[in-house]
Amino acid sequence: MPLHLIKLAVGCESVRELKQWVAERMAAAKKKGLPQRHVHITRMTPKRDGEILAGGSLYWVIRGEVAAREKIIAIEPFRDKDGIGRCRIVMLPKVVAVSPRPMRPFQGWRYLKPDAAPPDLDKSAARGVASMPEPMRRELRDLGLL
Repeated sequence: MPLHLIKLAVGCESVRELKQWVAERMAAAKKKGLPQRHVHITRMTPKRDGEILAGGSLYWVIRGEVAAREKIIAIEPFRDKDGIGRCRIVMLPKVVAVSPRPMRPFQGWRYLKPDAAPPDLDKSAARGVASMPEPMRRELRDLGLL
């Protein structure tokens, strides 16, 4: 079973906004003639990369909820211009909405076991949830209705 990563999407307000960010980055990459892949750079390199690359995803926490994921396709350690070790987490540029689940803030990324990962929302549910105003969706979630 694949292992996943989980990370805060700092500054992101919704799954829709995350999708827009990724689309903007892909448009910029295409304009520059670069590959169509979403890259997130972190300080620490996952040690369990073999398990992650066996089908794992990066789950995004948006405003206190695990709300979306992107499939990880590569993990690339490198040194930045100052000689500091960094890591590129390379993902397919497709954001998949997942069943929202509360998550407290944390720093960096964490491993997420497959049995703890929220399920994907089917397309009709994702459209319905995504079209709701954010405060309404959160209130419905808090009431246990989502």
